[in-house]
Amino acid sequence: MIIDKLYERVQKRGHVTLGLDTDISYIPEDFFNKYTSMEEALVAFNKRIIDATWDVVATYKVQIAYYEALGLQGLSAYKRTLDYIREKDVILIGDVKRGDIAKTAEMYAKAHFEGDFQCDFITLNPYMGLDTLEPFLPYFKNKNKGAFILIRTSNPGAKDIQYIEDKEGRRVYEAVGAKVNVLNESLKGSCGYGPIGGVVGCTHREEGKKLRDELDNMFFLIPGYGAQGGKAEDVALYLRDGNGGVVNSSRKILLAYKDNPEGGKTFEECAREEAIRMRDEILSRL
Repeated sequence: MIIDKLYERVQKRGHVTLGLDTDISYIPEDFFNKYTSMEEALVAFNKRIIDATWDVVATYKVQIAYYEALGLQGLSAYKRTLDYIREKDVILIGDVKRGDIAKTAEMYAKAHFEGDFQCDFITLNPYMGLDTLEPFLPYFKNKNKGAFILIRTSNPGAKDIQYIEDKEGRRVYEAVGAKVNVLNESLKGSCGYGPIGGVVGCTHREEGKKLRDELDNMFFLIPGYGAQGGKAEDVALYLRDGNGGVVNSSRKILLAYKDNPEGGKTFEECAREEAIRMRDEILSRL
């Protein structure tokens, strides 16, 4: 099962999910002189990052919005980036955050679990209701795919809706998490988790242990580390026996070369060093 493969990768390579949210402005200026198009420059940059880091990260998360914003060239670069990651046999998360119902959701499932944009996991938004997830379930059950469902996100605006309480005093994100957690009961792999994971930000330390205990079937995708204030010791609260979650970092790794003003290292060397630093920092707090 894909969730068992993810669990094993974390055991071997640590918890880092490298976010290839590659904005054109992240690419060194002189890099564009070597390539004839924006697409070629973007793909070449991503490939060099991947070549330098694939053995020290658990997964790559590719945020589709950065590629959609560039039109057809961007979508072609997105596909080529996904293809290259698959060649490395690294687990691939398509950060697409789809959240619709019925036939539309069925087409989203087909788009991101088959064909040109195929990924191992994708991100989904369940806040229209659990019927947003139904068209994806056959892929979880029969086609070795998985998803990370938005539960409690790391942005400040999460409290606008996710923290509203029902009559029993339970917050919306807790109710959503409990409902999604149940879906995993018949899908669990040998690692004890199901293929339906949760996006749970690490910026609310006081809630970490409670979420980990309550969502016992769910593997976590954990944003909020670094720039948003989450620390390695916060991440540890969302894990169980040192596993059960991966931690996303995008800009901090992709732009690590900007913290090397004296030069002497390539951007991919700096990215590798930052990925290893992050991996080791998290492991040291377990």
